[in-house]
Amino acid sequence: MPRKPLCFVLMPFGTKTLADNRTVDFNYAYKQLIKPAIEAADLEPIRADEEKTDGIIHKPMFERLILCEYAVADLSASNANVFYELGVRHAIKPFTTTLIFEGTNRLPFDVNLLRGLPYYFDEKGLLKDLEATKKQLTDKLLTAKENQDKDSPVFQLLEGFPEIDQLKTDVFRDQIEYSEKIKEELRKARNNKSKEEIKAIEKELGNLKDQEAGILVNLFLSYRSIEAFEEMIVLVEEKFPEHICNTVMIREQYAFALNRKNKGSQEAIDVLNKLIEERGASSETYGLLGRIYKDRWSLISKQAGSELEAESVLDQAIETYNKGFSMDWRNAFPGINAVSLMEIKNPPDERKNNLLPIVKFAVEQKMKTKTPDYWDYATLLEIAVLEKNQLAAKEALKKSIPAIRELWEPKSTINNLQLIREAREKRGEDVKWQLVYEEELQKKAK
Repeated sequence: MPRKPLCFVLMPFGTKTLADNRTVDFNYAYKQLIKPAIEAADLEPIRADEEKTDGIIHKPMFERLILCEYAVADLSASNANVFYELGVRHAIKPFTTTLIFEGTNRLPFDVNLLRGLPYYFDEKGLLKDLEATKKQLTDKLLTAKENQDKDSPVFQLLEGFPEIDQLKTDVFRDQIEYSEKIKEELRKARNNKSKEEIKAIEKELGNLKDQEAGILVNLFLSYRSIEAFEEMIVLVEEKFPEHICNTVMIREQYAFALNRKNKGSQEAIDVLNKLIEERGASSETYGLLGRIYKDRWSLISKQAGSELEAESVLDQAIETYNKGFSMDWRNAFPGINAVSLMEIKNPPDERKNNLLPIVKFAVEQKMKTKTPDYWDYATLLEIAVLEKNQLAAKEALKKSIPAIRELWEPKSTINNLQLIREAREKRGEDVKWQLVYEEELQKKAK
């Protein structure tokens, strides 16, 4: 009887804690999902902890990575050993490596453009949709057996690998020098706030599908810095290569641009919801989604007879921001927006008083470990206004103005301050003292 091809499983062992602090059992995932799916594809699964080899542990690991015809890599929990082993596998095997990951947690940047299969645990730690997910994994393995398309980014992107000659090395050196030149030109164009200069650089680049990722991201964010949102959208929809468009950061900023072009855009909401479904939720994604709901609330609240709908969308914005802050307490952005909107409700949401000190602590801790940026000072400004602390607000304003990098940054803060002031004004509070902060930021937003 012929022996089945081997499939090596790279994954965390035992119980691990995910980025959102949930604890899950990966041995259970292996026994219930991964192993049966591999066997259904007529392959023989083998996992490192199942091996009974004596001697140096690295030797059998390297043998399995190199000699097993197939591999499944579970990238959940950002396990360092798994990523190292995946790197070895991708460097030596052009195909037959299948990626999976626990879908509510985001993949790190270097692997988030790779195609993987998400799976999910429920609140009890049991696998959701087990049979359907098992079939999907089996189908991916059967496809790998039949087609053997290159799935290693090393073999996909580096033509001729591993036969790299001196000529290619010289060309690479030229590409690096060209990349640095373009990035410096884009930096100058951003400083000049010139759309025309950025467009000229884009034209010089020619076919963007042939350009390296660093240049493309730099071009994309250069348009964002001058509020050229239509140009950002066109890059994603018409000009960028697919693997760049599929990265989390580009998809998030694409939604950001769609919303800036059309406030409260359903298309932007759909982009972010699809991103969450495919790559898992994150504090950043929920922060952007909360902003879109906030913009939608702002539009609806201005329409006659829409009070109930506006209140519902405002609650949706608050809860979305709250989710984002709960996922990562170090990211104060969704937190400050949540408490600002809680202040806007009539009457104000009582949760604001409990959440505000936590947001303040989060931004202060970040400023101790990293160089403060505009958003840190802007957050402290909003907190001081919410606390009605005029002295602290003045200090935060003084520090925020020199830290402004892009035109849209102070506009976002002004919008929040205006909403807080208008809500308080409706409640009959004295708000004249708040105007100075809006006016000073307005001078920098032109």
